[in-house]
Amino acid sequence: MAAESTKTNSGTSGLRRWCGYAIRFLVPAAFSALLVVWLFHKVDFKSVKALMSHGVDYSWILLMMLFTVLSHIIRGYRWGMQLRAAGVDCGLPDLCAAVFGNYALNLVVPRIGEVWRSAFISRRKKAPFSTVFGTVLGDRLVDGATVTVLIALTLILTRGPIHEFIRHYHIRTDVLDLVADPVTWCVVFSIAVAAYLLARLGHKSRAVADIDGWMAKMWHGIKVLAAVRGKGLFLLLTLGIWICYFMQVYVCFFSFDFTRALVDRAGSDYGLTAALVAFVFSTLSMAIPSNGGLGPWNLAIIFGLSLFGISNAEGTAFSLVVWCAQSLMLVILGVGTAIYISVTRRRCAAQNQARA
Repeated sequence: MAAESTKTNSGTSGLRRWCGYAIRFLVPAAFSALLVVWLFHKVDFKSVKALMSHGVDYSWILLMMLFTVLSHIIRGYRWGMQLRAAGVDCGLPDLCAAVFGNYALNLVVPRIGEVWRSAFISRRKKAPFSTVFGTVLGDRLVDGATVTVLIALTLILTRGPIHEFIRHYHIRTDVLDLVADPVTWCVVFSIAVAAYLLARLGHKSRAVADIDGWMAKMWHGIKVLAAVRGKGLFLLLTLGIWICYFMQVYVCFFSFDFTRALVDRAGSDYGLTAALVAFVFSTLSMAIPSNGGLGPWNLAIIFGLSLFGISNAEGTAFSLVVWCAQSLMLVILGVGTAIYISVTRRRCAAQNQARA
């Protein structure tokens, strides 16, 4: 009887595990596929194919790929500053491998890369996972603050295109309707009450105590932002990361005749405004979970370019070439990371054993 019960529980556990895998892998993939289908259903693919076959200077695409690598290296170095403030000393090769693997894995499952990055450094340095993961959250918190500044800057410098975006999608009306809807406030109130009751009534339970301990370590990883040594360098590295991100979009303007025209057009400030708008829209689109941004990122780029007279076929060609090149670079970096981990695993284990 006990054996049958154990077998049943094992089967149920296995089913739940496979359902979890299906949700994590299939839902984002299906969402990306639906967006791509919706994106391309009105696109003239003959024109897109012609543009991609004969109208692209791939030397600029290669430069964009180099900016991709540079941005990840700078991010790895900056993350190392946070880890050291949290008491985790890590070399640049491991940090770069973690960041490269992070972005490569996000092509497969959205957001899984951040978890893997934390687990990789946690295992390598025998550090608490929650603390390392907290530094990753702090890393993303800095990104969020930077994006907020970028949005404000874009609103100031490019009022026309941004206002057209807000008007076209009725964003202002939708936000006001959401705030005025009583259901919104009922949901907010219910969540607040549930959180209060859980903290009040469940504070003595072991599960809640474990969660509290995990959250405390994670918070330690976040708050080390205030204890990072060399804050000037930290800010400079942050600026470097986002300049690289912007340059990934801007240098690709020189790859296509239709976007190069935005650079050469009189009074167009060398296409910087158009690149900034496309860049900010594409950055915001990454908040939507999809495989490496496929779908939302393309839509954002196409719409951003359309505000400056770029057709759907041209915008689609631009977004596909750039996205594919970036993804190819991430796959190459991911393969390199896997090789690096395999080669250095024994050496790392020996070093950890010697320290122990």
